[in-house]
Amino acid sequence: MLPILAKLFIYGVLFLSLVAALGVVLLPNIFHAALCLVGTLLGIAALYLALQAEFIAVVQVLLYVGAVMTLVIFAIMLTHRIGDMTIPQTNKQSLPACLALFAFVVLIGGLLLKTDWSILVGTGGSVASVNPPVDTFMLGKALLGEYVFPFEVVSVILIAGLIGAIVVARKD
Repeated sequence: MLPILAKLFIYGVLFLSLVAALGVVLLPNIFHAALCLVGTLLGIAALYLALQAEFIAVVQVLLYVGAVMTLVIFAIMLTHRIGDMTIPQTNKQSLPACLALFAFVVLIGGLLLKTDWSILVGTGGSVASVNPPVDTFMLGKALLGEYVFPFEVVSVILIAGLIGAIVVARKD
């Protein structure tokens, strides 16, 4: 009975995440689309929890839902003339986006069909562990140990991108 409830929960979260994702791209009001993006990101965090990746779920909620979406919503609210009816609310890139989506679905579908799933499934139909599980202590030790230099390089690149965006957006 419990596996059936777990499957129903996962399918329900997937459905709600898909509806919220459709709201992101179909709603004409950008503020409502940003709120739908929050719902989509929360749904993804719930899926991480269902897959027993608690650390990734917490990072998803803290970074994306908490920090990034707060910044996006503040940026939307501080944008001048956001409620002006003369600003077009439609996207002129719909056809290229649909073509790119179709190509992506064909590519992913082809990869899924070509994948040898028998190596991932052990005896009894359970998923075999290819790699040993990594806990958060080992992840933190690796990030602040042997991978500290690449971690800092990425942070410097992100700060450079932020400074570049400020310079480009600055009014002269």
